[in-house]
Amino acid sequence: MSYWDALPARYRVILCDIWGVVHDGVNLYPNATERLRQWQADGRKVILITNAPRTAEAVEQQLGRIGLPRDAWDAIATSGEAGIAALLKFDTPVGFIGTVGDREILEGRGVRIAEGDVFDDLACTGIEEGRPRVDQYVHQLELLSDRDVTFHCLNPDRVVVRGGVPEPCAGALADIYENLDGKVCWYGKPNETIYRHALSLAGDPAAGEVLAVGDSLQTDILGAARMGFDAVFVSGGISEGKPFPGDFASANGLGNWEPVAVVSGLA
Repeated sequence: MSYWDALPARYRVILCDIWGVVHDGVNLYPNATERLRQWQADGRKVILITNAPRTAEAVEQQLGRIGLPRDAWDAIATSGEAGIAALLKFDTPVGFIGTVGDREILEGRGVRIAEGDVFDDLACTGIEEGRPRVDQYVHQLELLSDRDVTFHCLNPDRVVVRGGVPEPCAGALADIYENLDGKVCWYGKPNETIYRHALSLAGDPAAGEVLAVGDSLQTDILGAARMGFDAVFVSGGISEGKPFPGDFASANGLGNWEPVAVVSGLA
């Protein structure tokens, strides 16, 4: 019997990461749909919480293409929604780094993207189609830092695994920018804003009623710990089966915190 088969009833809300837990960017993981539906059948709210730099609607469409039924979750909270809300407050257009599709999503929500190099803020949703390596962005980031441009990171993830192949995310570029003494505004896990949004979608439960499920130590697990949630570490995602690090709590100033379980996946 797995940990999931005896999940305590006190967890009324499941905050479940998507990429690395539910799918690998191409295919659903075994038993993912069944597990999400089982949680709902048990009377729990299932909130999918993701550092995807796009809207909840766009994520829902992606999940449909991968094959996850719409009745397998209650709501989706994305870092993109939090970032868009901030970008819409600017009076002038912002710079952009990311895919053509992500740019279209931002512009579709009213975010104005600068056509040239005259901007004080830049939105980054991830790497571009023609530049797959982070080292290809260093010179550009150096120039932006010299101009004191604020880098808005709409996806704090450093890497995802798409169909078994590692792929850098916006968080990897933001790390470089901070190392260049550039200012970065982070949206999404492990920051509090996305969790408050997710909890509001679930009726604002108490922290003790929430269980967070994720595969990223830097985002999913650290964010849950800082919020005071119990968490399950999924080792089968980007950690590729590696054990939970014994010094995680001490390295992050978390006292004696540890996940309530370590599992390979949702099966």
